[in-house]
Amino acid sequence: MDDLPDQLVWDILSRVKKTVDKNSASLACKRIYELDNEQRQSMRVGCGLDPANQALTSLCNRFPNLAKVEITYAGWMSKLGKQLDDQGLVILANNCPSLTDLTLSYCTFITDVGLRHLASCSKLSALKLNFTPRITGCGILSLVVGCKNLTILHLIRCLNVTSVEWLEYIGKLETLEDLSIKNCRALGEGDLIKLGSSWRKLKRLQFEVDANYRYMKVYDRLAVDRWQKQWIPCESMLELSLVNCIISPGRGLACMLGKCKNLEKIHLDMCVGVRDCDIIGLAKKSSNLRSISLRVPSDFSLPLLMNNPLRLTDESLKALAQNCSMLESVRISFSDGEFPSFSSFTQNGILNLIQMCPIRELALDHVYSFNDDGMEALCSAHYLETLELVRCQEISDEGLQLVGQFPRLCILRLKKCLGVTDDGLYPLAGTDKLDFLAVEDCPQISERGVQGAARSVSFRQDLSWMY
Repeated sequence: MDDLPDQLVWDILSRVKKTVDKNSASLACKRIYELDNEQRQSMRVGCGLDPANQALTSLCNRFPNLAKVEITYAGWMSKLGKQLDDQGLVILANNCPSLTDLTLSYCTFITDVGLRHLASCSKLSALKLNFTPRITGCGILSLVVGCKNLTILHLIRCLNVTSVEWLEYIGKLETLEDLSIKNCRALGEGDLIKLGSSWRKLKRLQFEVDANYRYMKVYDRLAVDRWQKQWIPCESMLELSLVNCIISPGRGLACMLGKCKNLEKIHLDMCVGVRDCDIIGLAKKSSNLRSISLRVPSDFSLPLLMNNPLRLTDESLKALAQNCSMLESVRISFSDGEFPSFSSFTQNGILNLIQMCPIRELALDHVYSFNDDGMEALCSAHYLETLELVRCQEISDEGLQLVGQFPRLCILRLKKCLGVTDDGLYPLAGTDKLDFLAVEDCPQISERGVQGAARSVSFRQDLSWMY
């Protein structure tokens, strides 16, 4: 080992991916230990830091070239010692000159003061905050003013981020490419207009409203006019995920659905107010769409929509089938409720989409309109490789037995399906048709029934959901 040049040893160490293996290798000799210290660029720490600030100082001194740091206190209790505080962020700012990516999760002792210290990290390009309750919009503003190369910003359950001046400032920088705001109670859909010209660079947007704390923010006429009049350039948008959002004509996010011409992936989960014309406009503009996930209200979860044109229908699926020739992944689900959904998307609409697009992954959740006839139609789905059926109660053993005739299916997942038994899987035993089979919480399928039905099987039975 002593005769090997440093570059060769460096190359060998770079091929060791697991942290535990890197730690073991560094104990082999002093030379490898020193080279590993220089090479180590990422670190994940948390509850094991005790005392926190001193331990972090030691780690930063040992690994001088850290670029990615994740600090997480998930599962922390006071008996584990004091958490990292604002002084810890001073240590990072002073000792990690190469820091580009920082994640802080459950760091409840960190405040705006700590974020201000990070403003000196000029190379910081990615910041992810997950449940940092003492952080406010003022702290984020002070950070983005100093870190002008920020391209990724994730805020998850940052409950006290109320002001949005930081959105306006970062919008003017036009550097942001990935923005995720989830369950930040004071931030509404209308606030996103303040991104301004940064919409031009944005490639990925995730916006999720806390369903348990949904207050209707007042939309004044000026705010509505601002969305309608401002040209929102979304040419760079590749991925869009909206959860529990209110999408109304002329308000906020409805203005951008038909402008993402390069969109590849979209996820709309319980977004109230989405209309057929929104999906049709999206389909006509986004011919590169590869993945779509729609979770919509069931028939009785929103009674006001029963006879309302806001309900999505097969017209949306028809537009996707006609315009999105690259669509590979489709997930359709209805919300949990006492009553199933028989309206909205029909089985014919779903099958038409599968027949016209090269669908490789199909997931149906609570889609009661899908039955054994639908399973028979999938026998001609030449591209289908993965099928997931969740609470599809109209499917019986007769439909499940047709899986062996699906041309390319290799992965099957069944969850909470009441109508299927061991008999439905029996024809698959010993055929090596499936590479992987997962069965969860299906009361009439036993662990013995899944054995031999695929090269690899996963079985779990918890029937508490039925009671």
